[in-house]
Amino acid sequence: MKEHLASHTCGGGPRKVIVMNGWLGLSRHWQPMLEAMDPDRFECAVFEYRGYGSRRSEPGLFQFEEAASDVLALADGLGWSSFSIVGHSMGGMAMQRVALRAPDRVERLLGIAPVSAAGSGMDAARRAFFESAVDDVAARQQIFHMSTGQRLTAAWCRNMAADSTENSPAAMRAYLDGWAGQGFADQVAGLDVPVKVLAGEFDPGISFERARDAWLLHHPHAEIEMVPQTGHYPMQELPAFVAARAGAWLW
Repeated sequence: MKEHLASHTCGGGPRKVIVMNGWLGLSRHWQPMLEAMDPDRFECAVFEYRGYGSRRSEPGLFQFEEAASDVLALADGLGWSSFSIVGHSMGGMAMQRVALRAPDRVERLLGIAPVSAAGSGMDAARRAFFESAVDDVAARQQIFHMSTGQRLTAAWCRNMAADSTENSPAAMRAYLDGWAGQGFADQVAGLDVPVKVLAGEFDPGISFERARDAWLLHHPHAEIEMVPQTGHYPMQELPAFVAARAGAWLW
């Protein structure tokens, strides 16, 4: 088993699920949601990107194509012939790369506040601010504050920003180029994998309307659902509810 590719696994059920972080995410941020998943139905593995968390020092290109190869290596190491993927934020883009690489192995995709295959479409000023956050923890704290609708405590935003320093700047800079760039929407138009998207009610960047318009353009049969009383981090802001919605879709 290639344990270094996953921060941890939980559950032992027949449905296999690989979880992929967002740009400022850390694998342990999934714990509240995963603890609420039914362990008799699901077995979940939290994927670790190169340059992130326990793989911080591991070299790589830090691209989604590379991450897709690593996800498949993780699944092989776990002995999983097929699995579903949950992707948060940039993980929504990354999980589609996995599905493109192995559509016969990926059963379902669940995006949580996910970036579509077309990329984020952010303007130059916003892109410059995110680039500054690679080396500026205070800017990261501001991102957490704004992306959750300015509704959460300063302590939560500060702790999340501090956690993100466990990810290497080189990896963060390269992955930002991946999800804030042009994307690969033309490649996913014919992808025949069921897709569901959960969008936070107070997420200013990936609102329900933006998620609906972006994802239905390339996945016309996708289900789009709003998660009430949450911003860009529904799995942390309302973990038990999101676990219930995820479980209903993935089962």
